[in-house]
Amino acid sequence: MTGWAEHMVIAPIVVPMLAGAVMILVGNRRRRLTAGLGLASALALLALSAALLMVADAPEVRVYRLGNWPASFGIVLVLDRLSAVMVALTAILGFAAFVFSLARWHRAGVQFHPLFQFQLMGLNGAFLTGDLFNLFVFFEVMLAASYGMALHGSGTARVRAGLHYIVINLVASLLFLVGVSVVYGIAGTLNMADLAIRLRGIAAADRALLEAGLAVLGIAFLVKAAMWPLGFWLPGTYAAASAPAAAILSILSKVGIYAVLRVWLLLFGDGAGESAGFGGTWLTLGGLLTLGFGSVAVLANQSLARLAGASVLVSSGTLLTAIGLGKAAVTAGALLYLVGSALAIGAFFLLIEFVERGRDIGADVLAVTREAFGTGEDQEDGEPGERDAIGVPIPAAVATLGVSFLACALLVAGLPPFSGFLAKFAISSPLIAPGGGAPPAMAWVVTAALILSGLTTVVAMVRAGIDAFWVSPAVDPVRVSVVEFLPVALLLVLCAILTVAAGPAFDYAAATAQALHDPAGYLQAVLPAVDNPR
Repeated sequence: MTGWAEHMVIAPIVVPMLAGAVMILVGNRRRRLTAGLGLASALALLALSAALLMVADAPEVRVYRLGNWPASFGIVLVLDRLSAVMVALTAILGFAAFVFSLARWHRAGVQFHPLFQFQLMGLNGAFLTGDLFNLFVFFEVMLAASYGMALHGSGTARVRAGLHYIVINLVASLLFLVGVSVVYGIAGTLNMADLAIRLRGIAAADRALLEAGLAVLGIAFLVKAAMWPLGFWLPGTYAAASAPAAAILSILSKVGIYAVLRVWLLLFGDGAGESAGFGGTWLTLGGLLTLGFGSVAVLANQSLARLAGASVLVSSGTLLTAIGLGKAAVTAGALLYLVGSALAIGAFFLLIEFVERGRDIGADVLAVTREAFGTGEDQEDGEPGERDAIGVPIPAAVATLGVSFLACALLVAGLPPFSGFLAKFAISSPLIAPGGGAPPAMAWVVTAALILSGLTTVVAMVRAGIDAFWVSPAVDPVRVSVVEFLPVALLLVLCAILTVAAGPAFDYAAATAQALHDPAGYLQAVLPAVDNPR
């Protein structure tokens, strides 16, 4: 890249940062101007992410050195296939959530637009940074904005859940800082590529302490990724948040997944010497426990919003399980699953806002009570009521929402022939057929967990759909504006495109996974002077 093109790597950070700063200067009263700035920023990020995807689809890793300092001393941003995919996901979900908020949610509280922009800035910075300290900085920018987003719109339930979320993440940030301090004290660097090189030659007396520091750092990542038992805060927080806030917050768990994927494979890959594979078993076991806990939570929750939050846990469990297995082919399937689940769950969070409109408070509980115990209001045999005689009219808006809900149910559950099923098949296939030998017991455990999690999600979604559209439908006519429904339609269409183009998408994911498991290109690009044998 030459000229202006070489600065495209930093643009996804600079654009929302400048937009948010201008919005603060403009003030909260000029909502139209701030909304226009936000829309321009969202569109610019979409265009930039598309360009970065094309630039990153090459063997070369792009490195942007701020101040042109060497990577060992200065700040570097690194663009490869993985970071480009995550930036694109952030841009798509950010655009959808922002457009959705323009209907009414951006007026529900103050400073929504600057908070939203700083949220995007923190996310993009976390995906592009090449060192642990700046990963911490962008984590804090992202979390500070997410605190405001989680509390946006006030309300007792929102404030209570938001305060829990803040306390948990402050503790995680403290662990992050402790882990980074230990790592720097032992290795003398926080650049991830430089750290990967130095880890090979670390003294035996220091290796245990360094691994302990990285383990503490990993706990901070896993809190963000919502691994059991560290993710108990997630369903309640996401359920209480407003619809656009929940949609963009849903990718925060993917930041934890990204950090684990990037740091673990870079530092503890096959070429890491004595530390190779460190913590992999715990990742797999933690992922399986998270998958089981999320599946139980999906079945247990009656609220649609909490059901969506539990689905995030299932997604995190699936990804952590696949990453911990340490196989490039499995990681490729996990990356395909990550993209599809992020889009589907984001659409689900937005769709819930429509479904819940006009319904009586407590309708879910009343519906379950009627199904379990009856209400004594059943018609006598041979005496059909008025509704039985003439049927129930289904307005066009309700029918459209019903079809969209069905699409979300199929996508979130990972049923064939959609991308979620293809991704799960890509995860389990290399395990069951490892090259002619008998599959190990863990392969059957992982495959069974993937199948059972999909089954529980299907049961929960079918039950929720029957309740929402049949047993206790909206009391008042559902009113859905075009501005609100377009983001949901966009995300569902992208999920359909991902299914149709699963072949090219999987090829991209496979190339990304191969580069992650063999990071020679990454190390050589960030530290070109180092003779790297990998």
